[in-house]
Amino acid sequence: MAGPLVYDPYSYEIHEDPYPTYARLRREAPVYHNPERNFYALSRYHDVREAMQDWQTFSSQGGVALEGSGKAPPMIIAMDPPRQTKLRRIISAAFTPRRVAELEPRVRELAQHLLQPLRRREQFDFIDDFSGKLPMAVIAYMLGVPEDDHEMLRTWSDTLLHREPNDPRVTPAGIEAAGNLVRYFAEAAELRRRRPSTDLLSALLEAEVEGERLSREEVLGFCFLLIIAGNETTTKMLGNAVDLLYRHPEQRARLLREPHRMADAVEEVLRFEPSTQALARLVTREVTLHGVTIPAGARVMLLIGSANRDETAIERAGEFDAFRPPVAHLSFGIGTHFCLGASLARLEGRVALEEILHVMPEYQIDLSRAQRVHSTNVRGYAHLPMSSGLDHEGGIHAAS
Repeated sequence: MAGPLVYDPYSYEIHEDPYPTYARLRREAPVYHNPERNFYALSRYHDVREAMQDWQTFSSQGGVALEGSGKAPPMIIAMDPPRQTKLRRIISAAFTPRRVAELEPRVRELAQHLLQPLRRREQFDFIDDFSGKLPMAVIAYMLGVPEDDHEMLRTWSDTLLHREPNDPRVTPAGIEAAGNLVRYFAEAAELRRRRPSTDLLSALLEAEVEGERLSREEVLGFCFLLIIAGNETTTKMLGNAVDLLYRHPEQRARLLREPHRMADAVEEVLRFEPSTQALARLVTREVTLHGVTIPAGARVMLLIGSANRDETAIERAGEFDAFRPPVAHLSFGIGTHFCLGASLARLEGRVALEEILHVMPEYQIDLSRAQRVHSTNVRGYAHLPMSSGLDHEGGIHAAS
């Protein structure tokens, strides 16, 4: 007999495997209330989708994490229209499909550079040695960050997002890391003001919409968002991708035969195991849904990870199928807050998988030593021990 239904986003058990709890939420409590943590949660696809589109009722003010955004600089993901719309218009110029497509040669070059030394390593950590470095290198390239600073920025990002067991608060080390990030980009922005460059940071400082420029705080907020959200979610997405293909060797083998389907595989990874599992919203007016009344002022978690596996909305939602026809998953959101970096994340995912499967098609993962990240809304691996499946000369190991 199943025990009491409890969903706690700070629970390490939930971090290890939230999906059985999600299934119970969809069946038993589509509008769930956690009185101890003082939040509600929506778990069904159509409810999450409608809430994402109704920003007037489900506001982003206060941040997308349950614990709020604290003293972080202003970010567009924690704003509502009309201000959010205006800032989005300024920033979106850097993320048009054409601009992102132009990055492909650089992304591929970076992926190849990172993979080359791993071919001859007995074992390596996929997160530390590849997936944690590639997105940071791409974002840093866009922002004009020196290569020597990449690892420092990634460490600050990871430290800020880490949570201790059952504790919603940002750790003291996380608070310090947030301050370091803000100071770093404040100094970088000041340098670009004095000596403009061709990078994204300089473009943000110069961009205008209707005669208005981004404020200093808004520029810092976008840099902060790129490093935290853009880096972290793509890092975890890449780890989830190699994990899922390792667990489904027949699909990995088919991708080797049909590499033109790599974009479909990335899309299915995004749906089946989204790195962003949930987004918080602030309810601006009383709402009654499925017989449950959510009061104005309440915090609501929109459970993307659950919605994407809702069998009533997506056929065979509980199965991973890298060759699935396109479905309208919610991993990048919808409406006014649709992820600006979606095209970039898809590009990085496709290029990374193409290069990984080309260089080490028989890679192996030691799941017994894999470690999950502990965050309220990000799911993925902190460490993923991996071997290339190649001998020391770079050839594929013979079957034993």
